[in-house]
Amino acid sequence: MKLTTKIAAAAAALLLVAGPALAQKTMRLAHLNPDSPFDSHSGAMAAVFKNLVETGTNGSVKVQIFANGQLGKDNEVIQQVRDGIVESTISSAGGVAQHYKLVGVFDLPFAFPNIATVDRVMTLDSAFGKKMAADIEAKTGLKTLGLLDSGGYFVISNSKRPIKTVEDMAGLRIRTMTLPTHETIIKSLGGQPTPLPWAEVYTALQTGVADGQMNPIPIIAFAKFDEVQKYLTVTNHVITPYFWFVNKKFYDGLTPAEKLVVDNAAEVATAAGRGISRIIEASTEKGLPKLGKKMSINALPPAELKKFAAASQPAVRKLIEDNLGAEGKDMLGAMLAEIEKAQK
Repeated sequence: MKLTTKIAAAAAALLLVAGPALAQKTMRLAHLNPDSPFDSHSGAMAAVFKNLVETGTNGSVKVQIFANGQLGKDNEVIQQVRDGIVESTISSAGGVAQHYKLVGVFDLPFAFPNIATVDRVMTLDSAFGKKMAADIEAKTGLKTLGLLDSGGYFVISNSKRPIKTVEDMAGLRIRTMTLPTHETIIKSLGGQPTPLPWAEVYTALQTGVADGQMNPIPIIAFAKFDEVQKYLTVTNHVITPYFWFVNKKFYDGLTPAEKLVVDNAAEVATAAGRGISRIIEASTEKGLPKLGKKMSINALPPAELKKFAAASQPAVRKLIEDNLGAEGKDMLGAMLAEIEKAQK
């Protein structure tokens, strides 16, 4: 659905609940990133969603935003949403994996050839996105309001040396999320995976507990990792999802008109999140040009990228198939089929 169509749908939903305000319901929405809609995609999503929901329901649904990890780590807040303590969260793959392991299929390195393909596959509009969202709800009880990338392709930064070949990865302690697939990527390239919670990453890089980390460019920029990292290598080796969950009991307790507003607002907000990520990536103040003022940046040439893929892809694929079993193999196959379809 095009953004203009989504906005029109949200406006139409507004008409359905205009008039006297209904009994107010509060939807607490948590995420790990900065609150500013111009600094992170989840910040943009939360701001757009709050505006559309509160306006569209004429105040019957109030949205309270808790940014910067105020309510705890990703996996902890997801549990709070499952328990009904918090109504909603926008969460990274690292947190999701502790509740739904099949999210690991996204971590097959070099699977997504370009960002346009990512947008067509990593969405609730795709057959694959619908399949995974339904499976998550069946296994965890969480309803998925949105699915998008975490801010762009992952690149690798470190404080030791430029990475120009696979051999340059040898021995580097690279922070990863608590995902076995990410740990396997680093290990297969010769590095030492160092899984740490997001809240501990800056200090770990600053003190040398970790030599480097891997994240999308916008996240590296707003986290100010350029203050504690010297080298950045554009590998574009993996791109992970962010899931937007809502407590199913809370959602089911909304009126039909309120559900329509929430659904449409989430679609528009997710589109805004995608857009702000691309803007931040290209920004001279918050993207790669900004990082280049303090960091030495190099991009791997195609020939070297093939070597990185050859070293990492077989190990991660085997891990997915071994650890996630038949379900993981099926979900991975569905994702790869959707990727192939998206390129036609």
